[in-house]
Amino acid sequence: MTGPAPLLATAGPCIRPAGERDLDSIRDILNAEIRSGTASWAETLRTADDMTAWLAAREAGGFPVIVAEADGRVAGYASFGPFRTGEGYRFTVEHSVYVAHWARRRGVARLLMERLIAEARLRGLRRMVGGVSADQTASLALHRAVGFEEQGRLGGVGVKFGRPLDLVLMVRPLDAPG
Repeated sequence: MTGPAPLLATAGPCIRPAGERDLDSIRDILNAEIRSGTASWAETLRTADDMTAWLAAREAGGFPVIVAEADGRVAGYASFGPFRTGEGYRFTVEHSVYVAHWARRRGVARLLMERLIAEARLRGLRRMVGGVSADQTASLALHRAVGFEEQGRLGGVGVKFGRPLDLVLMVRPLDAPG
């Protein structure tokens, strides 16, 4: 039995800032997860207008939106934004990373996470938070692998597909070496 084929025979995916031209692909990746997965607890599919507004809000807030591109297609995307409102949270952000089904288990999420961590450090941020569904074992493992630690578990706070879900709060220090 063989594993997934590499994304590119000669090089890894290109990580670059997202733009309006990427919004259809980003929407498709997110909507696939909304339809069939628990990485997003949303139940309403996103429209083109929703995604345009989302990107505009991220840009207006000075927050990055990046994509991984492989073979001329968007393989995944990531961003971070405010963790919570209030000045006391200004050095903490919450991130999201989504990868297209065809590109999973090939290192795309890790590349996106590493770039987000670097961006956050450049901005002088101190903590990055990930809210991960407890049933997402691969995501939990990835977060641990890039320096996040579990700092809270909220039992049954979400529901999707008619079943309760637990939320795991993963936190990555940004002001420490590594």
